[in-house]
Amino acid sequence: MTSTLPRPLPTCAPEFGPNLFASIMGTGIVATAAASLPLGFPGLRPAATLVWAVAAVLLVVVSAMALTRLRRSSLEDPVMAQFWGAPPMALCTVGSGALLLGKDWIGLDAALAVDWTLWTIGTAIGLGTAIWVPVKMMTTQQVRESHTFAGWLMPVVPPMVSASGGALLVPHLPPEFRLTMVLGCYAMFGVSLFATLCLLPQIWQRLVLGRSDSVPTVWIVLGPLGQSITAANLLAGPAATVLPAPYGQAAVAFGLLYGVPTLGFALVWSAIAALLTGRAARRGLPFTLSWWSFTFPVGTVVTGASALFARVHSGLFAVVAVTGYVVLVGAWLTVAPRTLRYRRSLWGTTSTSTWTPAQRWPRRSRRTGVPSATN
Repeated sequence: MTSTLPRPLPTCAPEFGPNLFASIMGTGIVATAAASLPLGFPGLRPAATLVWAVAAVLLVVVSAMALTRLRRSSLEDPVMAQFWGAPPMALCTVGSGALLLGKDWIGLDAALAVDWTLWTIGTAIGLGTAIWVPVKMMTTQQVRESHTFAGWLMPVVPPMVSASGGALLVPHLPPEFRLTMVLGCYAMFGVSLFATLCLLPQIWQRLVLGRSDSVPTVWIVLGPLGQSITAANLLAGPAATVLPAPYGQAAVAFGLLYGVPTLGFALVWSAIAALLTGRAARRGLPFTLSWWSFTFPVGTVVTGASALFARVHSGLFAVVAVTGYVVLVGAWLTVAPRTLRYRRSLWGTTSTSTWTPAQRWPRRSRRTGVPSATN
């Protein structure tokens, strides 16, 4: 008699880290950045909508896998815990893409429903990571100075992404709720901005004094820079109409006067990151999921430059946006196929041996240059 018992799951299923959501962020930003480019190209919008659909499917698949394979031990690892900022940013990015691009296929009402749902969930989780991860670092995690790397920005950036996404939703709110939404988004803008200002000096010091080759995570610094430019200028539009005088016009001025200097620093950091990446590539830079750091942060600089162009029609901003987008697409076309082939990270390993995160991270840290909890 044939047994009808279900086949047992493999006992050696690997840890499913939240860093896999970075692939959704990187794919989603390729779509949303295209929606606001200063210059249009034939077929760009349909292609961008298709990329958004791919990001949406990835979000469903990866979320389903995360519910069954994600383990709490990643919260205790001082490196992996930082990437808990990726899921809320992935949710908000796909939600914004639905409103900017997906409405062409599913209609405005459905797009709003998708965006509101993903933005609400992503904002709640993002505010949680901005609080919980730093608290874990300050209390239970064994964090050392040598663990400092740009990934520390990951858990504090989601509120900034929510601020940008919230700005897109303000016009679709009843008039009596718009002021509250704008003020809430500015508050989330402040959460990420001041946390970033606290962390950037530590990251700079680690890079200079520690000689830490944390490529490609060094590109993550562009994330809060570009996203803050985007948020400041997207919020300026609804703020000008809902804030009483003179604060509405002050918000518009703030978007420009904050955005231009920040864009300047972002371009300088891009040059630094590019030189560090080139140096690491000459020594050998094997592929890991951290290569997705080449995508989303660059995409935020593109959206930031595009938002500045919408405010002041300067050719400088158009050049930065279009050039950055070309770099972004090139990075995505490089990273995405390699991720599909990276079967060990995505689908597991055929090995029957067992391991723990504490055993695996030292090996990965030597390959990527990212500091490990056990170094």
